[in-house]
Amino acid sequence: MNFSGKVEFKPKAFSELKNYSWAKFRGDLIAGIVVGIVALPLAIAFGIASGVTPSVGLITAIIGGFLVSALGGNSVQIGGPTGAFIVIVYNIIQLYGLQGLAIATFLAGLILILLGVFKLGTIIKFIPYPIVVGFTSGIALTIFSTQIVDLFGLEIDKVPGDFIGKWAVYFQHFDTVSFPTLIVGLLTILIIAVTPYVSKKLPGALIAIIVMTVAVYLAKTFFGLTGIETIGDRFGNLPAEIPTPHWLGINMTTINVLLPSAFTIAILGAIESLLSATVADGATGNRTRNNTELIGQGVANVVVPFFGGIPVTGAIARTMTNITNGGRTPVAGIVHAVVLLLIFLFLMPLINYVPMACLAGVLVMVAYNMSGWRTVVGIFQNPKSDIAVLIVTFILTVVFDLTIAIEIGLLLALLLFLRRVMENTQIKVFSDQIDLAEGTENTTHEILHVNHGVEIYEIDGPFFFGVANKFEDLMRAMGEKPQVRIIRMRRVPFIDSTGIHNLETLINASKNDGIHVVLSGVVPSVKDVLLHAHIDRLIGEDHICDNITEAVTLANSIAVE
Repeated sequence: MNFSGKVEFKPKAFSELKNYSWAKFRGDLIAGIVVGIVALPLAIAFGIASGVTPSVGLITAIIGGFLVSALGGNSVQIGGPTGAFIVIVYNIIQLYGLQGLAIATFLAGLILILLGVFKLGTIIKFIPYPIVVGFTSGIALTIFSTQIVDLFGLEIDKVPGDFIGKWAVYFQHFDTVSFPTLIVGLLTILIIAVTPYVSKKLPGALIAIIVMTVAVYLAKTFFGLTGIETIGDRFGNLPAEIPTPHWLGINMTTINVLLPSAFTIAILGAIESLLSATVADGATGNRTRNNTELIGQGVANVVVPFFGGIPVTGAIARTMTNITNGGRTPVAGIVHAVVLLLIFLFLMPLINYVPMACLAGVLVMVAYNMSGWRTVVGIFQNPKSDIAVLIVTFILTVVFDLTIAIEIGLLLALLLFLRRVMENTQIKVFSDQIDLAEGTENTTHEILHVNHGVEIYEIDGPFFFGVANKFEDLMRAMGEKPQVRIIRMRRVPFIDSTGIHNLETLINASKNDGIHVVLSGVVPSVKDVLLHAHIDRLIGEDHICDNITEAVTLANSIAVE
């Protein structure tokens, strides 16, 4: 990780267009049209499930999808609203309204841009896999829970926001099930599930919506069927024009209140986008510019709220649809946005006839695909620590709040990282002799003899706060006090402030006991830190040796004296 140097912002669209050809455009055009058609029902469904109108979901897919493709660091990434954001967006709207959501999305975009500017794209990808699975499976269950009313046609005036309260109300009202509504939802699920067996390229969600919408319309018109609610029934006539940009009304008060939610949106968006990009790289053989991708995602989330949109991120399913249909450059993603725009401008009135139960069925299948239950079962064969992290993250996501789950999940990731580093960092003690070939590929063994009164401690790994305490405990456990302590640091890639503090404490305590401290093989970056902390003044410049041979020679001479 390097914070210095120029900002890494090189959109793939700029580099891909340098050698663009008609053959590439033909593939991108076909893929873009297909992805646009596939994205249509998902954008509408995600918009409604998030607590906004279908128009908002489409506007998000149009503007956000265009910006992600034009400014992102992945050639085939398709951006738009996704199921992962349904829970957090719905909760923000309930607490702070649409204005609060717009501000939180804008702030999240700024955070994503900063993550890319400071080159943290690689770090985000190293969040432990059990945490990511815990997030996604928890979100999947929550999405499923939000669709019960529309799927079963339950007559409930107000549904509680918490998971347990929601299901308690559902069980109390299951006697109000509308069987025509339930049949529409179940047939939608069946069509989506069966379509891949007919053809993997057919958009199952779109086919289900078309078939069920036509069926419900005919049943209402010719057979007098009632009780099946449609989008038009719930939202009225939907506008078919892009809204005029509006100011968000940001001030320090709203920033303080909404910053935690914005942080959750940013981290979740970064994880999902880079995960989608990684999957795409595996399928295409390309390499994502992670920091550029984060900046592109950030710009999309900064712009979209001014048009009333919801958070944008990379969508794995739509990205893979793009790849399988021949999309290879960002032009495909731009075409997908144009297709959605044309549908929005000219076919919006037809969307009013789509049954709500049909959209609920689409989202149930989205939740099933997100659940990754096979992956969850696989993780249960892993070490107990992975299982514990998965369960904790899952429960926090479902029972409490996604913001809490993200924060605790990141804390768990940090603790797991520190634990693994500590487990891999070793401290070896030598007293009589040391083999210079040990730990190297050198087959010629050169033995250095160490005088009585000299002890060598070799640290193999980072010298940070956890290891520093481990090293200090080892020192205390040693019995007879030596005359010289050599600390071999050839394999210490970095040292933090706690490590420096413990080293200073050791040096001062050793001096009080009449013990010399010699440092050996300090790498240049660590040596700069030590010199900046004036360690050389504590032990003397001559006690910082370039290699172990010099250090042992110096220590032996001190021990003889």
